[in-house]
Amino acid sequence: MATANEIVLRPRFKFKVAHENEILLQLFEDTKVTQSDFIVSRIDDHVFIRIPKAKQHFWSPQLHLEINNEYDKEGSTIHGLFGPNPTVWTMFMFFHFLIAGLFIAFGTWAYVNWSLGHSYAFQLFFALFTIVIWFALYFGGRIGKKTGMNEMQQLHHFMRDTLRSKGIHTEL
Repeated sequence: MATANEIVLRPRFKFKVAHENEILLQLFEDTKVTQSDFIVSRIDDHVFIRIPKAKQHFWSPQLHLEINNEYDKEGSTIHGLFGPNPTVWTMFMFFHFLIAGLFIAFGTWAYVNWSLGHSYAFQLFFALFTIVIWFALYFGGRIGKKTGMNEMQQLHHFMRDTLRSKGIHTEL
């Protein structure tokens, strides 16, 4: 289903490696001190790879890796998620929910006025205008994703090269 992949704002991936998660997590921990091109932080089984503040722009992405052990066999599964800075993502989602709430409010108000026989042009205009704003937010997110595409590739290559530095081959 090609259209489902085209509208994803936060791309995800998943692959398996033949090493335990602690080895992989320690590998990323070690890269913190051996390089300065990316900011690497770890919390439990999660690794966050970010662009340094000096090189960031509003749409700069980050790569979130969750490295889980496979319980039935030796190996791990790496779940990756590209996304914007959490503050930007929270603001973006807040605007989406605000617009959805306004759409419902103006739509309800227009319906009530219509059912009472009063004029509802003002409410209908703003209900439709919220749809236009929603499309603007959606396409703004798409433009932001495209703006950060080069950095997404840099983050992905850094992850892949870090794993390959210890002979860990990925399917990506």
